[in-house]
Amino acid sequence: MAATPAPADAPIDRRRMVAFICMVFGMFMAILDIQIVSASLAEIQAGLSASADEIPWVQTSYLIAEVISIPLSGTLSRVLSTRWMFVISAGGFTLMSLMCATSSTIGEMIVWRALQGFIGGGMIPTVFASAFTIFPASKRSIVSPMIGLVATLAPTIGPTVGGYLTDLFNWHWLFLINIVPGIFVTVSTYLLVDFDKPNLDLLKRFDWAGLGLMAAFLGCLEYVLEEGPTHDWFQEEAIFVAAIVCGVACIGFFWRALTAEQPIVDLRAFSDRNFAAGCLFSFVMGIGLYGLTYLYPVYLGRVRGYSALQIGETMFVSGLCMFATAPIAGRLSAKVDPRIMMAIGFTGFAAGTWIVTGITKDWDFYELLWPQILRGCSLMLCMIPINNIALGTLPPARMKNASGLYNLTRNLGGAVGLALINTALNDRWDLHLARLHERFTWTNPMVLERLDSMAKGFAGLAGNPDAMALKAMMNTVRMQGLLMSFSDVFLMLTVLFVLMACATPMIRRPRPGGAGADAH
Repeated sequence: MAATPAPADAPIDRRRMVAFICMVFGMFMAILDIQIVSASLAEIQAGLSASADEIPWVQTSYLIAEVISIPLSGTLSRVLSTRWMFVISAGGFTLMSLMCATSSTIGEMIVWRALQGFIGGGMIPTVFASAFTIFPASKRSIVSPMIGLVATLAPTIGPTVGGYLTDLFNWHWLFLINIVPGIFVTVSTYLLVDFDKPNLDLLKRFDWAGLGLMAAFLGCLEYVLEEGPTHDWFQEEAIFVAAIVCGVACIGFFWRALTAEQPIVDLRAFSDRNFAAGCLFSFVMGIGLYGLTYLYPVYLGRVRGYSALQIGETMFVSGLCMFATAPIAGRLSAKVDPRIMMAIGFTGFAAGTWIVTGITKDWDFYELLWPQILRGCSLMLCMIPINNIALGTLPPARMKNASGLYNLTRNLGGAVGLALINTALNDRWDLHLARLHERFTWTNPMVLERLDSMAKGFAGLAGNPDAMALKAMMNTVRMQGLLMSFSDVFLMLTVLFVLMACATPMIRRPRPGGAGADAH
């Protein structure tokens, strides 16, 4: 039974708004936990005596489980109701956070992290679906910035929050920090949420085969995208096997989704042109959100030698800009054509990444300030109209399923983006090193002159000055190759964002207020 929205001009129900804010906070915790461990993996590795190959699974297991959970949430929330779906998700997420904090081996940590991602992942699309069904379209300029800000801010500040917690306390607090807020969200949603009723009859026709195929398809896809760049893609047997399983499961999943009486995911939402366009733009925005959240810390850590805390402090500018832009973007969304907002947002993205194509080894906070400001403001200018275009014109009956698909595209955009960025970084680095090595030869008088000058500088130190000069020269060459590869990746992202800005006129302008929002 779908939630019944209020009439278009009705005031916001206070109880519903308080319940919704509690749900948004739960979503914030679920998205934050994707990135919160990324800056503290070394500390977790030491604490659990894990190997270098095992520790990335603390993050990968969460991502794989969450990407399966998100599209499944539409069916589960129709079966259980929004209230029980969210109570189970928030309560389970909180319990798994406690189990993660008490893990004593890497195996335990991976299991609890996977369960944390799977159970907690359902909170994300449930909040999006509720935002577009329980509130009238006239109040969308208030509600949409709220979920847009949380969905973009949480992954941005995740490494910062993780760095602070690990620096001030220890890695256990990455998970213990969820306990008290998690209990509050669980209890408050149980007491306040009453948007719809459960429909247990749907369980009789539950598509278990579709669930298995979807889990295999999305789980293997996420695994291939996560592990591929660091293991030379299909040269690694496990990745090759996972890719084959992913391809077979993909065919089976789409066959079930199109032929089953009650498919696990209803793909008919893609027949709505604006929903399909919104998902495409959400996919690219996922690249911008997760890709740039990854690239800047990699530069600051590998080139500048910053600690997790220093990286977090440098990156915090984007978060502040999102906070400042969210209410402005919300107001604009009620008055300006959403396609114009998206075009401005993607142009801002492109301008930010274009500036960084001139990156050098000396860039720090001030050089990255404008790119960070442009990124933070552009994210909000894109996120809010994309939400409204994708979900704002769908009828309430299709909202829960569509919300799962929509959120899945953003997460998959991030996964695909990170895989492509990592691969491009490595490949371009190899290419630039090969070209630099062609120039830095023993027959080049400028190189010999530079080596001689460096050797004289090392003359007063212990050791062989010629060997020290040669090593310093090699490190300089490697650093320049890495910087050139960073510049190439930022240029590729610039081209992508410019293309998306140019594609915005292809979207059909939604009717003011949205079609589905007021349908009963």
